[in-house]
Amino acid sequence: MKAEIICVGTELLLGNITNTNTKFLSQKLAEIGLDVYYQTTVGDNIERIFDATINALNRADILIYSGGLGPTEDDCTKEAVCKALGRECYLDNQILEDILKFFSNRKMPESNKKQAYVPENSEILLNDMGTAPGFYIEAENKIIILLPGPPNELTHMFSKYVLPKLSQYSGHTIKSRVIKTIDIGESSLEERIIDLIDTQTNPTIATYASSGQVDIRITAKADNTIQADALLDDMQNKLNKRIRQFIYSYSNESIEEAVYKLLYNKNIRIGFCESCTAGLATSMLASVPGASKVLERSYITYSNLSKIEEVNVNKHTLDIYGAVSKETAIEMARGLLKNSAIDIGVSITGIAGPTGETKSKPNGLVYICVASRNKHLLGEKIFNSDRENNRIRSAKLAFKLIREFVLEL
Repeated sequence: MKAEIICVGTELLLGNITNTNTKFLSQKLAEIGLDVYYQTTVGDNIERIFDATINALNRADILIYSGGLGPTEDDCTKEAVCKALGRECYLDNQILEDILKFFSNRKMPESNKKQAYVPENSEILLNDMGTAPGFYIEAENKIIILLPGPPNELTHMFSKYVLPKLSQYSGHTIKSRVIKTIDIGESSLEERIIDLIDTQTNPTIATYASSGQVDIRITAKADNTIQADALLDDMQNKLNKRIRQFIYSYSNESIEEAVYKLLYNKNIRIGFCESCTAGLATSMLASVPGASKVLERSYITYSNLSKIEEVNVNKHTLDIYGAVSKETAIEMARGLLKNSAIDIGVSITGIAGPTGETKSKPNGLVYICVASRNKHLLGEKIFNSDRENNRIRSAKLAFKLIREFVLEL
């Protein structure tokens, strides 16, 4: 069966809030094997919601609405859907009583009475978290589901009351796996796997790029979980043969999460000395729960003087090679090791831009050193992006190098 998600709210069109409801609903429908073919966002206007409903009825079997069930004048999803279905609404006294109980300690605004009106021949979905009930409607081999907009109300109502109903229409299992890659651009990655993309049927392959990394989502459809996993395993093996050196995880986790697990499992303490990233790499690792088990300390050595005072970079090194150089990066990491009881020291120094470049050192140039007490790994890269993305990519490259270094220990 084909499903369409229709999210109602002018604030969504204006970008004032992030639409998390669509993500939640799509994921839950995929888990039970129902295909989402369309996602529509429409403003708080009864005629436009009506038009969206007519379009959806012509192309989908299951229509799921989010939002527009509130008490105000512009909450008109219920009215628009009833108009499209040719149904009236009636006042349900039990719902009205429930809403009155919700306002037990204060007077209910008269406008809230609007929420007690129910479409004819519909099943009421109780709202355990708010005042707006939802509705489950069957009409001419179509299923229409109206859900409230607030995410906490929608997720609870859908999981408790709607999901069990829709599960009976699931004819197959859909499973996805996210393969995480780093230090390769989307176009370069695509060149390596283009034949797999061009001939994809089941599983399907999709790539998603962000700063410094590309995610590959493979999705399989099968009669059961075992068959779906087998299809995913086969495609994963094919991808491994092409891009194994760029893959850091087969779970949907960030590079810092993957590095944290590696450090924790090997009982390694780490420290950072950051210049152009100004603590960004440290902050990324610190965002992982339990980071204190592996993160010992961090310095932001933005100026030359701070590099000298905090991690003992030789002034002669800075004078000869400059702050952005492999020589300085190595001394920063080694100085960090000497100053603290850590197992690995990581330094990052570069030119984030848009100013600071020279003929020999362009904007986006970064040097990263990962060092233990007996060896080190040096990375050099030129990122061609804006200041913020250059910093993000530098931090992510540092985690890639940390991972490579630790795997060799």
